[in-house]
Amino acid sequence: MRLQRLAVLVHKWLTLLVGIQILFWVASGLFFTLFPMEKIRSEDLIRPTAAEAPDLAAVGSLGRLRDATGRAPIKVTIERRVGTDVILANFAEGPPILFEAGTLRKLSPLDGPAAARIAQDHVTLNDPPVGVQRITGESAEYKGTLPAWRVQFGKGGLSVYVSQDTGIVTARRSNLWRAYDTLWALHIMDWRDHENFNHPLIIFTAGVTLISVIAGLVLLPFRIRFRGLGRSSSPAA
Repeated sequence: MRLQRLAVLVHKWLTLLVGIQILFWVASGLFFTLFPMEKIRSEDLIRPTAAEAPDLAAVGSLGRLRDATGRAPIKVTIERRVGTDVILANFAEGPPILFEAGTLRKLSPLDGPAAARIAQDHVTLNDPPVGVQRITGESAEYKGTLPAWRVQFGKGGLSVYVSQDTGIVTARRSNLWRAYDTLWALHIMDWRDHENFNHPLIIFTAGVTLISVIAGLVLLPFRIRFRGLGRSSSPAA
């Protein structure tokens, strides 16, 4: 009986202590199972494109590539994007620069309309963007390359982030992703960065929950036995 009383106290008070977090774990876990990660990342909205090789014969002299201070690049990448050949040049210092392959005309830093066109070509949505905003700092929603353009669409609150210097789509965020991210923060108990699931608070909470579950398992045989005794002692009809 002493073990039973101890198990009751431990199970009751520890469950009260961590009950809300257990609810968050179960509810968020259910949400994670309902939606595939491809939909969370809006991969179902990416416009399919065939891989095409650039026309290297039409590329201008790479020796003419220079940054604003006259330095040559340390790395160049030639690729075809939406039917246009471009050169992405990386330098020892400073941001990368995007050039038109044939004329070597600088395309970056991109302006808002150019970023909007890239975002529109990236997704299958027919409606044009409803807003374009330049992003210079990290947020809970976006931690990618900066500066970037946030191109907002109406459907599902979709935001497409385009790097200002490279013209590359660096992230997609939707209302479904934001719900997922909020529940993930509650699930791992990292409400600021939404990334760390090895911090002391979640370790402590998980340990307390485990003790509460063990106490419940200890109580189980007592509950089953007492219910069996109650039925056997009841008068016959």
